[in-house]
Amino acid sequence: KKTRTSPLPTESEGQRSKSRLAMAPPATPLPFLVLLATLLAAAPLLPPAAAAEPEAFDVRRHLSTVTRYDVSRASNSVVSAPAISDECRVIHLNLVARHGTRAPTKKRIKELDRLAVRLGTLVDEAKQGPDTASLKKIPSWMKGWESRWKGRVKGGELVSEGEEELFNFANRVKERFQDLFDEEYHPDVYSIRATQVPRASASAVAFGLGLLSGKGKLGAGNNRAFSVLSESRASDICLRFFDSCKTYKDYRKRKEPDVDKQKEPILEHVTSALVSRYHLKFTTQDVSSLWFLCKQVFTCLWELEFGVTHFAHFVSCLFFLQEASLLNITNQACQLFNEDEVHLLEWTDDLEGFVLKGYGESINYKMGLPLLKDVVQSMEEAIIAKEENFPDGTYEKARLRFAHAETLVPFTCLLGLFLEGSDFEKIQREEPLDLPPMPPQRRNWKGALVAPFASNNMLALYQCPGNDGKKTSQDQKNSYFVQVLHNEAPVSMPGCGNKDLCPFEEFKEKIVKPHLEHDYDMLCKKPVAAADEEPSSFSSKLNFFLDLLSRKGYRVKGQDVKTEL
Repeated sequence: KKTRTSPLPTESEGQRSKSRLAMAPPATPLPFLVLLATLLAAAPLLPPAAAAEPEAFDVRRHLSTVTRYDVSRASNSVVSAPAISDECRVIHLNLVARHGTRAPTKKRIKELDRLAVRLGTLVDEAKQGPDTASLKKIPSWMKGWESRWKGRVKGGELVSEGEEELFNFANRVKERFQDLFDEEYHPDVYSIRATQVPRASASAVAFGLGLLSGKGKLGAGNNRAFSVLSESRASDICLRFFDSCKTYKDYRKRKEPDVDKQKEPILEHVTSALVSRYHLKFTTQDVSSLWFLCKQVFTCLWELEFGVTHFAHFVSCLFFLQEASLLNITNQACQLFNEDEVHLLEWTDDLEGFVLKGYGESINYKMGLPLLKDVVQSMEEAIIAKEENFPDGTYEKARLRFAHAETLVPFTCLLGLFLEGSDFEKIQREEPLDLPPMPPQRRNWKGALVAPFASNNMLALYQCPGNDGKKTSQDQKNSYFVQVLHNEAPVSMPGCGNKDLCPFEEFKEKIVKPHLEHDYDMLCKKPVAAADEEPSSFSSKLNFFLDLLSRKGYRVKGQDVKTEL
């Protein structure tokens, strides 16, 4: 009788690869050595330094799309950036960014509340069982554990770590493109846009504060006011195209059960391992919730590992960790899983993102066509402004957008990034792609790299002079180039012969044009509003009644003036 060998690691294999975090506390001033020694003695949660293991496994790098931006950037091995001629000048920048690190959403907060009840039940059942020796295997933090978000009725907001991600990112952008941001701020020159979701608009504000710090007269930081534009959720097909696309919603509803079935063997495997390891009757739902809990808690550990600027802040981190330990609210969920299990659970998250947001089906990225058109249009307008010598302050230099993973991932796919081999030709033909290979096989598609919190795509438009002073119209077209940066790292474009700088006309012809055969309304089966349909917004209602008045012969002054609230 033939037996099938499982591709999943065995428990004995998993036990040999326990996850560890190697932390090295930064150097401290001598006057504080005694205080520091006392604090360290009172903070048993701090892992020992492991200088001999420079590449110790770090679970924070494997949290898929809830990975912190700084962690993702540190994990990304980037070859040195391609040299750009000093004669080339950046004339326009497009940015599409995801919001920064956020708190769990209301739905997830409820899930963690249910997990707390469930863990209490599991521990009680174990206590009542005949095998009292197995109680020693139960992690101490589980006994009486409560969610740190217990009692909260709202969630999903941008947290302070997310604010810092966008603020610091803006400062790096300003430094990188100094010539672009040397002009006096005007909302038509530096356009900042966000969806109406608070965490996205808050991310736009944090970015704007970094970008314009020192350029105003407000407060100690010499800040200045700036505008953030938002469309209503119902009509924002540029940044929330997924909300208005019925075809995509139908696909997702149909495909989600299939994704759950594909994830099920992994969850069953990990559940079996945890039941054996801790002698608790975990279910696959328990394991799924514990993995989510692992991904949610952000502490001072990142700063402790890579150093902090002020000793006082280091001390506050130690106090935070000790307090959390005493209150039994410090997250220990990540320690439940060994290294192999983390890799497998990460793969299930990446699989879901690939199938429901990425290359798994062409509708996932084709619906992002309005955003792609908006990006190209802004570049064409910048080229016209340059060719016709528009004076500074009369044309746009940057279009900065802040949205969601459901925005960034499709846009990344439209650009053809993170593909395997000849997959770019397949997506141009809208053929399905193979699923990301399961660990331990290597894969390009990793949520922690593709779309961590604050992930972004920047498209910088450069003008490079020709060989001589005389230029034909064709020379003018060929003197503009596009550079794509993903999470601030320059990337070569498969659709442009893997060039780092793609001629703008070639960018339009080979990367953009194949997608232009589609129309968003037809693709997404978006209904055309009937004349007698009730207007959906105050602005449209106002225009509706003004139109009625004008039809009846009334002269309405200023009928075409926009209403701003």
